[in-house]
Amino acid sequence: MKIEDFMLTCPSKKFLGIECLGCGAQRAVILVFEGRFSEAFHLYPAVYTLLLFLFTLGLSFVDKKRKYSNILMIMVTVNLVIMIISYYYKHFYMHSH
Repeated sequence: MKIEDFMLTCPSKKFLGIECLGCGAQRAVILVFEGRFSEAFHLYPAVYTLLLFLFTLGLSFVDKKRKYSNILMIMVTVNLVIMIISYYYKHFYMHSH
């Protein structure tokens, strides 16, 4: 078995034929763990901020002494901005050129 066998299918892509803002994230994370950093970024530019967010989120569950809510909200906002820009670029700019 490969790790790809456990990846989730995107409902948007499966049922509507349209990629969502998160399409490519799972594959990009796998590429990061394989050491293929440039490929991961090209596939899903928000991969590194997403991993940082997930690490910080996990830390917030372990370290109850500190408040992480503000930094997590900033990270969510940064991730969304990167996701929206890269989605727009991938689907509208790249397909028209």
